[in-house]
Amino acid sequence: MSLPDLILQRLDGTELPLSTLQGQVMLVVNVASRCGFTPQYTGLEALYRELGPRGLVILGFPCDQFGHQEPGDAEEIARFCSLDYPVSFPIMAKCEVNGEQAHPFYQWLKKEKPGLLGLENVKWNFTKFLIDRDGEVVDRFAPTTKPESLRDDILALL
Repeated sequence: MSLPDLILQRLDGTELPLSTLQGQVMLVVNVASRCGFTPQYTGLEALYRELGPRGLVILGFPCDQFGHQEPGDAEEIARFCSLDYPVSFPIMAKCEVNGEQAHPFYQWLKKEKPGLLGLENVKWNFTKFLIDRDGEVVDRFAPTTKPESLRDDILALL
């Protein structure tokens, strides 16, 4: 199954139809501002600046489901993503990635690419999903996987 026809909501409340991202490679990451993996924002931004012009889109989804590490509202998250770890890639509205209230996009991602032992749940902040230009989820990476180590995987899809 390829990319669903969903409309995402950006952190600022504007809409981002997934259909507008067709034909691009996507790296989808659930992010948090108070996590030990938060410095990965720097690596994600470096990938985006280098490979964005070639067709890479990174989508950050703030999530507070893991250790209450993203407690802020949209304004606080926006401030963090402009001052503490300045990023230019799209940050989506805060959402849940697991459970009954999981965002439909994450429901789809987890079904398409389950984790270890076939378990679907996202284990922690900064879990990454890589989607090819055809809208297929080609890989899922653990939170410990540093963004810079994904460069070759992304280049292969570009």
